[in-house]
Amino acid sequence: MKLLSLSFALCLAIVGSSALAEPATTRAQVKAELAEAIRTGDIVVGQSSLKLNERFPQNYPAAPEVPGKTRDQVQAELAEGIRTGDVSVGESSLKLNEIQPHRYPPVATAGGKTRAQVRAELAEAIRTGDFLAGGESSLKLNELYPERYQAALKTAGRRDSMDRATQ
Repeated sequence: MKLLSLSFALCLAIVGSSALAEPATTRAQVKAELAEAIRTGDIVVGQSSLKLNERFPQNYPAAPEVPGKTRDQVQAELAEGIRTGDVSVGESSLKLNEIQPHRYPPVATAGGKTRAQVRAELAEAIRTGDFLAGGESSLKLNELYPERYQAALKTAGRRDSMDRATQ
């Protein structure tokens, strides 16, 4: 009797969860997906976790190849890499411009934030509780304790709307 009620509860849970999921696909869509999976061997059969196209690659068409670069394009990229020192050296993962930076033009980097900007952002995040709380929760402090940060969030919201209005 317990097994029957457990089975019934499991069926109800499956039906209920499928009703809440994405919109149902039509029978024709499912048949088309199955036919495509069988055609390409992208289907698991038996107790092995391998798909048919992995077990028998000779029976299925290979994935279409992405057109490669021409010889001239590769040679131009190599010449540019040698000129800027952007080529790996030996077995190390270092590049020539990292080993001997004085021999190559400086690498342009994207501008970052200043120390003052980062400190201002941190102070704002602390004031509004807009950072992750510790522990296993993935919630922010202002989500865990909204009553502590109501006033700060309201003033931050007003400040954001004023910033948008001035732009």
